[in-house]
Amino acid sequence: METVPAKTIVTRTKSSEWFGTDYNMNIYRGCCHGCIYCDSRSDCYRIEAFDRVRAKADALQIIRNDLRRKVKTGVVGTGSMSDPYNPFEKEEQLTRHALELLDAYGFGAAIATKGTLVTRDADILQSIRERSPVLVKFTITCTDDGLAAKIEPGAPPPSERFAALENLAKSGIFCGILLMPVLPFLEDSAQNVLSVIRQGAACGARFIYPAFGMTMRAGQREWFYQKLENAFPGEGLAARYEKRYGERYQCASPHAKKLWEVFSGECEKLGLLYRMSEIIRAYRQGYIFQMSLF
Repeated sequence: METVPAKTIVTRTKSSEWFGTDYNMNIYRGCCHGCIYCDSRSDCYRIEAFDRVRAKADALQIIRNDLRRKVKTGVVGTGSMSDPYNPFEKEEQLTRHALELLDAYGFGAAIATKGTLVTRDADILQSIRERSPVLVKFTITCTDDGLAAKIEPGAPPPSERFAALENLAKSGIFCGILLMPVLPFLEDSAQNVLSVIRQGAACGARFIYPAFGMTMRAGQREWFYQKLENAFPGEGLAARYEKRYGERYQCASPHAKKLWEVFSGECEKLGLLYRMSEIIRAYRQGYIFQMSLF
């Protein structure tokens, strides 16, 4: 596949507050899920032809060298900019081999994905879990496959993501859901939020972390409005967004407060974690001392 140059791939995070990750690792550049809300296509990231997936040249050798140079082990997050389980990964296996390297050098893994291919790598995740923390986060913002096909046209449908979550959970992997972004005027109903929570719990999710709204920046905003008009013709959604949010970056749902009450109450009822500090503590529990030894 086409490649882009890279000098380093495993980089230190500015803060471990986001799911307790110590390092970031993005092996691919670009994404073919076509999600209409994707922040990664914003102008500030300077990713040309974002919908074309490219691999970073000599990725595995660079990752090996990066890991060798780290003074301390830690949890390596992947999926922050481009999904590590895009369709090309089935043949390329770069993510799989990168996980093998994390295992070999004693690092943990925190994966964010909409891809169901992650279940293929359950064996490696189980091996990593023996001595380091492992976390898998599935982005699922609705349970309606038809709606998802309009807002995430290239991604596996939610029904398949729930099935993948259940598969990994049954294998003992700490899994959960990123309920974000919950798009205003499309997904921000109590019915939708409760549906995701209940189906996630039934599939073995340990946590759900939400954002009742979305973000918009230059480049991405224009794309989003265009895709709204294409996917929902005649509904005037782009005009509603422009009227309410203007040039704002943070675009909270008008119902955010009420949704939080419904969400937190249902999570408490079903025993799901939903506060960041509790999620981090739960999946890293028992590994802190081990990691310090490495």
